[in-house]
Amino acid sequence: MADIAIIGGGAAGACVFGELLRQDIARVHWVTGDHAVPGLGVAYATTSDHHLLNVRAAGMGLFSGADGAFLQFASERLDGVSGSDFLPRGLFGQFIEAQVRECTDAALQRGRQVEIHGDDAVQVEPLRSGGYAVRLARGTLVKADAVVLAMGSLSPRPLKTVSREALVSGAYVLDPWHMATPPGQAPRRVLVIGTGLTAVDTLMSAASRWPDAELVALSRHGCFPFEHTVLPLPPYRGQAALDAALLASDRPLAMLRQLRRAIEASPDADWRSIVDGIRPLNPRLWRRMDMARRRQFMRHLRWLWEAARHRLAPASAQAIARLRQDGRLQVQAARVLKVDGHGPLEVTVRDRATQRVHALVADRVVQATGLDTAVAYTEHPLLSRLLRDGLAMADALQLGVAAHPGGQLLNAQGEPQQGLYAIGSLLRGNLWECSAMPEIRAAARQLATRLAASSGTEGATELRALEVQR
Repeated sequence: MADIAIIGGGAAGACVFGELLRQDIARVHWVTGDHAVPGLGVAYATTSDHHLLNVRAAGMGLFSGADGAFLQFASERLDGVSGSDFLPRGLFGQFIEAQVRECTDAALQRGRQVEIHGDDAVQVEPLRSGGYAVRLARGTLVKADAVVLAMGSLSPRPLKTVSREALVSGAYVLDPWHMATPPGQAPRRVLVIGTGLTAVDTLMSAASRWPDAELVALSRHGCFPFEHTVLPLPPYRGQAALDAALLASDRPLAMLRQLRRAIEASPDADWRSIVDGIRPLNPRLWRRMDMARRRQFMRHLRWLWEAARHRLAPASAQAIARLRQDGRLQVQAARVLKVDGHGPLEVTVRDRATQRVHALVADRVVQATGLDTAVAYTEHPLLSRLLRDGLAMADALQLGVAAHPGGQLLNAQGEPQQGLYAIGSLLRGNLWECSAMPEIRAAARQLATRLAASSGTEGATELRALEVQR
């Protein structure tokens, strides 16, 4: 039996943790970082009821094969809940907490060895005799035969166009989930950079916190995510034929044409059911494209795909529409050229339609540009150390780490790194679609089964030597 270490205190880490506890593993270590509640991460730690899941309640869950568990949990706490509802993300966070507690208690009752470390991992050191020693920030060494990186997105980095003066002013907010009220009077204008899902949550938080503030949302295309239908849609009848046509191509523009043909040829079908129908196919389509075509997709189609694929709950879309109708929210399609000042900040932009350069003044500027997985530029202690030590390699498109489809990392020589895996958003360069809970659940089950089937050496002597060196 093998000892396994999971690094990452968010939902992906909780998912792998629970799946491993069900397997024949000697000991499971979960290195969660300094989180008040392991498993919630950023996404599900929110306490705002305005922040909604963008997956229906019936489709949410923590473990593969446990369909309906979240819906039952929600029904016991809220009246009138149905499987088609889009519920608060904080409620799903409570569900994760309950599931982690339940599976931990059950494992301990079966005599399983479980250790949860509320500390940050800063280094993973290969042992000559096999396996790894995970060094934690406070000095503890954790021995494991295999290590799983389940760290989600990285801490946001400021845009290159933001001056040092603006960053230290306190008026520029890098982390939209910690948007503290500024000292003094409430802001009169809040500018949010981004129009994706994170930006929508940021705008709703700002609208609630500062009811008199003018809101501005700005992105290159000025496009919010499209809206889910209120009720689930029937499957697209021509899905099999469309899948075959898509798999026959390796060019993103040709794939887009196939989608458009399917939509035009099926006026009775909702385009959303067609887009959702190819979800299981997305990783295969991504892997069929060479690097040049992936770059083409990223440059020209990424914004449209993400708006169509990762849609808003109807209530969220309606809240944004009300803000616009009431004149509180302006949306601009423009590129940010410069952010400067002590506060208020001056944001220089180039309008997409007219190419005219002009400046906006805002008391508060919030960067809400979504996932950052550019590990080559990160200051994250563990990931930057893995790259320096040659145990991992950045994806060529800065979409995470280079890895095999099953999650095994590639080292600096491009070879599989034995016993070192990733799951979730760090694998975007390899799978593209891998950061939503349905994909994470399936990947966690597969990875746990694979790890349980393999065994590692103990490496105890070498671990003691490392402890002496500390």
